[in-house]
Amino acid sequence: MDLRNFIERIRRVLLVSTKPDKDEFKQGAKITGLGIVLIGVIGLAVFLIVQLMGGL
Repeated sequence: MDLRNFIERIRRVLLVSTKPDKDEFKQGAKITGLGIVLIGVIGLAVFLIVQLMGGL
């Protein structure tokens, strides 16, 4: 793939894409926040299990 073709593909994507409206942004923020909390809870659970087993 040459540079000119790559730039043209990027240009097409940017022309089609739109800014999310308020509801779409809120939904994306909620999903992202839920993912962060879920990863934190899993990390805490693993940490507590390791601590209860005697630590490393």
